Amino acid sequence: MKAVAVFVVGFVAGVAAAYAVLGRGREMVATPPPAVLSITAPSAPPFAGGSPGAVASTAPAPGAAAAWPTPPAGELAPIAWPSPSAIPGDSTDHLMDPKAFAPPPDLRPPELPDVSDFSRLRSRGLRLPVEGFDLSRLVDNFAEKRGARVHEAIDLLAPRGTPVVAVDDGVVRKLFTSAAGGLTVYQYDPGETYCYYYAHLDRHAEGLTEGKFLKKGDRVGYVGTTGNAPPGTPHLHFTIYKLPADKNWWEGTPINPYPLWALR
Repeated sequence: MKAVAVFVVGFVAGVAAAYAVLGRGREMVATPPPAVLSITAPSAPPFAGGSPGAVASTAPAPGAAAAWPTPPAGELAPIAWPSPSAIPGDSTDHLMDPKAFAPPPDLRPPELPDVSDFSRLRSRGLRLPVEGFDLSRLVDNFAEKRGARVHEAIDLLAPRGTPVVAVDDGVVRKLFTSAAGGLTVYQYDPGETYCYYYAHLDRHAEGLTEGKFLKKGDRVGYVGTTGNAPPGTPHLHFTIYKLPADKNWWEGTPINPYPLWALR
């Protein structure tokens, strides 16, 4: 009877142990341990002859992808870090060709002659051509009709004999007498882009000759009424011409000088 009891106890203990082992196995299969991500940086290439002075010939060429060994099944492949010279977004401004950003000549916006001429002339700081003239008395009569023609100049009224001075540096290109303008002076600016025209002079300045270089403020002549000016209204008839390509002093496009002084 005692032997039977011992057998029963041993049998129950064995079944319990087996059940515990089987349950533990099912739990391990159902919930595998989390995978561990391992990133291994590539090892440095071997040095030739064991010396750090030279890289072995097996090292990849600059910019070439490293030859990574095929990882065993179930393992993650190592990350191939790019060479510093190939990082996207690296600046290449030192290779920039400025010409590549310039539009073709036929696509460039045309210059605005009125604006550019005004800017160039204003930058020269032109002086009033009549000595002592009161700027508050300056009148814009450039566009006035004079008979069948447009005036295309401004008149600066002053007593007869008032000195007339050069508005800018430049060469006297022509001393001329005409029925309309009377005694006149054509002076070119230093770049020979513009011509300054002084008319109705009573007389030219002493020693004035064609080809003489005048500094701004040098005397050109004296206010008068020669030509078709009213005898009782001495004044200087003054305008600016933009010279044509051939630089002819008797040709050119008139430019209103009034804003150069009125907008100061």
